[in-house]
Parts: sequence; structure tokens; C-alpha cells
Amino acid sequence: MLVRVVLAIFFAAVSRICAQEALSEALPSPTDMIAQPAPESAWLDLRQTAPRNSKTQDAPAWVEALALLPGETTEGGGMSKSVFRIRVTQPGPDYRILFFRLFFDDKPNQQPELIAWDESGTHILRSGTLGVGMNLPSSDSVVIPMTGASAIDIEVPGDGKTIRGAYLDWMTSSEVVHPVNAEHRDVIPEPFSSVPALHAPPEDVENFGTVTATLAADPIRIDGQTQENAVFQFPIEAQPLTALLTFEIANPRVDSPPEVYLNGQDIGPVSLSLPDLADPSYRGEVAPLTTEMHFNYTGWLRAQKIVPATVLKVGANDLVVANGTDTGSSAIRATQIQLKYIWDKSDYLLRTGH
Repeated sequence: MLVRVVLAIFFAAVSRICAQEALSEALPSPTDMIAQPAPESAWLDLRQTAPRNSKTQDAPAWVEALALLPGETTEGGGMSKSVFRIRVTQPGPDYRILFFRLFFDDKPNQQPELIAWDESGTHILRSGTLGVGMNLPSSDSVVIPMTGASAIDIEVPGDGKTIRGAYLDWMTSSEVVHPVNAEHRDVIPEPFSSVPALHAPPEDVENFGTVTATLAADPIRIDGQTQENAVFQFPIEAQPLTALLTFEIANPRVDSPPEVYLNGQDIGPVSLSLPDLADPSYRGEVAPLTTEMHFNYTGWLRAQKIVPATVLKVGANDLVVANGTDTGSSAIRATQIQLKYIWDKSDYLLRTGH
């Protein structure tokens, strides 16, 4: 099945990195932390079936308790919901903002939500629905102000077996500067990675002779086994010097990224910007009769591919992003292409023959 997207310049916000902005005045700076050791981060395994060879779960002292509450039927007799309740205490008065990254299977109609409570049972924050419902293993992050909060609920429709784990870490602040004339991005670094979320411009943007155009902002599923590819058609008015395709991809196999086809020609696989291997988003898989383990990244990664200008043509161009047949399903979003043209202030070299 092919998903065809004709070039249209539009904007749709799909990234849900932060549910609430964290102000730097509420965070301790690194210099304030020198006198006392920083609190440890926490990894909570929320799978209901313990894997073989797993050890007893250990968590820092500021995680007081973890419980799976009995499911409750929603109003109107709808699907019941399961609730994982995590009780936490601030490790010190300077720690008021908690980074919470949830790992889950992003199934339609079973998307989770985070809810922070105080001791009186009052909501402090609701994250809204996490994920995009692409039926893929994924992860999503929320920044939670913990002043007065004592518990965080992970509320999910169904029996809760779509929830895999959670990474929690307290946040600090530092002064950040950015160029006045560059695109301003509110960046909260993800653990293990420094690449910010990719945004699709709503209209064509021209800067220093380079045109950036959005092919599709919304997520598109790709699957090599079912031949479900992302197919784009876009026109260009003049031949560029070179071009760059960029998008975010969820659940890619990191050793076998998607292939790109342009005007019927295979121009090769994309390059992935990979975080540290310590990131819990890496998920291993071993096929029958093999000993090698392959890894997928159960989150969103930046993917890029240089597009040879000789393959592009003035007029309509057809571009396909496809997974290999043995790599499973993925999804891409914020897909955009940059076209670099001659600019009178660019630095070019003309090499002469010897």
C-alpha cells in the first residue's frame, strides 16, 4: 500500500516533547549542586511479565513506591483503564522539575497519559495523550513541575501491558544563548542525545540561497513486509547544486535504515543520528536460527540523506522512503527537503587539471 503526499506547504504540530514549559528560575544551576551530590536517575521496569535473568528492581531513595492499581471502567461503560502509580519525594528543596520519559507500545486507542497529583488528590498536571497511535514501540517525554506533587500516574486504556518502562531524572538549569537571526527552538535536551526535535516549516523558507520545503508534517507509516512506503511528489523550478532530505523516524532498525528512491533510482539508505547506546530506547531482537541481535530504536531519531542533483529534474519529482523487508515497521514525520542554489556570496572552488 502506498501513501502518496503531493507537496503542500502546511503546518501540523505532532511533536509532544514537553507538556509544560519548565522555567529556569525554578531549577538549580550546576554551580549550586557542587556542594551536594546530584540525585541518581531512575529506570523503572513496568513490564508485567518479568524477563528471564532479570534482577530485583532497584530505584533511588526518592522513588518511594510503585504500584499497579486495579483497572477501572470509564464513564459510559467504555474500555477500562489501568493505572501505574509512582510515589516520589523531592531529593532536596532545589529539585522542583522532573523529566519523565515513558516507553510504551503506541497502539491506537491505547495511548497513555501522565497525571501528577498532590497529597490532597488534586491534579497538578495532565500531559494529554502521548504518542501518535502508529501501532509501533515508542517513547515520549514530559517535563513535570513537582512543587507540591507527590505522585505520578500513568493512565492507559486496557490491561496496561502496552507500558514497558519509565526513565526519571531531576532537572537543572544553565544559561543558554542562541543567535538572534537563527530559528528559535525551545530545546529541552533528551537524555543520551543532544539533537532537538525537528520542525516542519509551514511555508517554503529561503535562506542564503537554500530553499527548505515541507513534504509532509504528519506521521506516515512504512513497512517493508507489506510494501507500505511513504511516497512524495514535489516540483522544482530550477536545477539545484545539491539537495538534502531530512525527517524523523520512529522504531528504525539502526543497522539497516530505510532506503530512498528518487525518480525510480535507488540513491541509498539514510543516515541516522544515533544517541548513546546506554539509551533504554534501544530494543534488541534475535530471529530464529540466528545468533546476531539486531536493535531498533523505540523513539524518534533524526534521519538525513544527500540527494544527488543529477537525479533531480525540473518539474515533478517522485521520492519514495521504504523499509527493507526484514526490518519491520517504522513511521516518519516532519519530512522536508532542502535545495541549495547558487548564491553570490557562497564560497566555491574551481579545481584545474594538472
